[in-house]
Amino acid sequence: MAGFGMLGKLVTQPGRREELVEVLLDAAEQLGGVDGCELYVVSRDADDADALWVVEAWRDEAAHHASLELLEVRAAIERGRPLIARFESGAKLQPVGGLGLHRG
Repeated sequence: MAGFGMLGKLVTQPGRREELVEVLLDAAEQLGGVDGCELYVVSRDADDADALWVVEAWRDEAAHHASLELLEVRAAIERGRPLIARFESGAKLQPVGGLGLHRG
């Protein structure tokens, strides 16, 4: 089961949310085969037309950090960075279970 998680709210440059959605969903596809990634969900904020939420669950924090060194992930970060105005909130989490998480 995942031992490390993250929740983050990203606010895009005005009117650029859908562009960032595409970048993040491409990144999610790349993460599908990455060892240790158990959940990566991108959601539109229902009350803010420029905001997104990303929820991640990983086997452990080391697996998450290792993913940041992958060329595909680094490319997605570079593509997405200009679209982001700010990171409004975030949290590191310790997932304990639920639908979508692998059980060990």
